[in-house]
Amino acid sequence: MTRLSVEMLAADVPEPITSAGHAQLGIAVLAGIAVIVLLITKFKLHAFLSLTIGSLALGAFAGAPLDKVITSFSAGLGSTVAGVGVLIALGAILGKMLADSGGADQIVDTILAKASGRYMPWAMVLIASVIGLPLFFEVGVVLLIPVVLMVARRGNYSLMRIGIPALAGLSVMHGLVPPHPGPLVAIDAVGANLGVTLALGVLVAVPTVVIAGPVFSKYAARWVDVPAPERMIPQRPSEDLERRPGFGATLATILLPVVLMLAKALVDIVIDDPGHNVQRVFDVIGSPLIALLAAVLVGIFTLGMPAGFSKERISSLVEKGLAPIAGILLIVGAGGGFKQTLIDTGVGQMVLDISEDWSIPALLLAWLIAVAIRLATGSATVATVSAAGLVAPLAADMSTTHAALLVLAIGAGSLFFSHVNDAGFWLVKEYFGLNVGQTIKTWSVMETIISVVAGALVLLLSLII
Repeated sequence: MTRLSVEMLAADVPEPITSAGHAQLGIAVLAGIAVIVLLITKFKLHAFLSLTIGSLALGAFAGAPLDKVITSFSAGLGSTVAGVGVLIALGAILGKMLADSGGADQIVDTILAKASGRYMPWAMVLIASVIGLPLFFEVGVVLLIPVVLMVARRGNYSLMRIGIPALAGLSVMHGLVPPHPGPLVAIDAVGANLGVTLALGVLVAVPTVVIAGPVFSKYAARWVDVPAPERMIPQRPSEDLERRPGFGATLATILLPVVLMLAKALVDIVIDDPGHNVQRVFDVIGSPLIALLAAVLVGIFTLGMPAGFSKERISSLVEKGLAPIAGILLIVGAGGGFKQTLIDTGVGQMVLDISEDWSIPALLLAWLIAVAIRLATGSATVATVSAAGLVAPLAADMSTTHAALLVLAIGAGSLFFSHVNDAGFWLVKEYFGLNVGQTIKTWSVMETIISVVAGALVLLLSLII
């Protein structure tokens, strides 16, 4: 991910496109977000269209010339898609390859074969966290649900005791760990270092997923004791395959981009000399584009070919992997346009002034803003991209580690209390055969625990590093 320096930020936004005061800008922000919320929740309009219209409404309420608002929105959309679009596409291809080749099922079956009894919730967390690295949340849920239901039924486990750890692993990866779209967009918006954010994200994710997964699942199983619904056990992708890739090769392929990006971050810290040959090499191989591209290319040989896929089928698989992400790319791009509109109208500077006047810690402010937008829109991605645009100026004077923690604070806030306006809420409800009240007592509370625990850990880390 290209890191934006303070000078680049200043160059991109030399002057606000409106001279409105803080009161008018505050009203404009609330109006713009209200438009987005109403269009998404009341009128069920697609988030891409809602963000586009909300950006125009924001500029209009701020008193900015509409032609300049359109220019700001277009520039933000273009730069965001340019920065993260290819990475999202590569991640989607890798995830599709992992699912269709049976690699994901291989990891699941191998880990479950070595776990039983009281260790099963921990095994589900491990499975979900590993598989959740390259997969979008919804894809991970669809992929893991058959496993959760079969394990619960065949092992006579409480559905919540098995299901909550799996959902926690997927959700934490989705909100805190790149290369998921939300963290990538936030990294791009605030100019954070991807390797450092990834390392700190994993550090925050481990205790968070333990508390929200295996620990909370004990209580969730007592509150909601339901059997696994037989009707919701779908066919697993690898059941139609004659053979599938090995466990070691699959795991190595999934972890390859993470290892390369972390290695780059480590070399940057140890050497800290941009002209050094070793650092220059790792700057290339550890860049997200090369790391994910390498994983996709390696996956062709470690996942596709061992599953018996022909060249034609691998090509078709790549095409099918790209098709579902069109909506995600447009939402992320429109979020970037909304972010740029916020900055260019002077809202970013207003947030910076308010944080100084009110003495609110930047990380807490970022978390609270993301929480508010999450509760209103139901979308973690919309909450992330909108909050990142609002608090981006706060990162200008931050150290590398604190800029990364700002990203994680936004990600943590974006997961707060999923409820009836979130598609994930209904996905979990229907797959697990729950009613609305049961879903709130399990899934919604779990999401809140993740948000609060991760937010608290981020604040704690900010005092230490």
